Amino acid sequence: MKKLILSAAIILGSLSTITATASNVNPIVKSVIIADDYTEIKVEEVPAAIIDALKKAYPDAVLTKAYVNENKEYKLDVKVGDKEGNLFADETGNWIQK
Repeated sequence: MKKLILSAAIILGSLSTITATASNVNPIVKSVIIADDYTEIKVEEVPAAIIDALKKAYPDAVLTKAYVNENKEYKLDVKVGDKEGNLFADETGNWIQK
């Protein structure tokens, strides 16, 4: 009788270990890509309000590329020293968080 109980405990213990490791084997990763329809424009076409806001907020920044979408929101590729990044602004020079 002791052997029967001991055998059942060993079998049940090994089954719980197998199911615990099997649940973490294949995690599913979902990614969402949001396509913003920005059209590249010349740097000279960027409104003066945005250029002034850029100079005020980031005096050492160099504007390398500019894009605009149909909502008149501007995406600016800027370089400060050796770092590059993107900034977003509306046509009046207000910064947008994206």
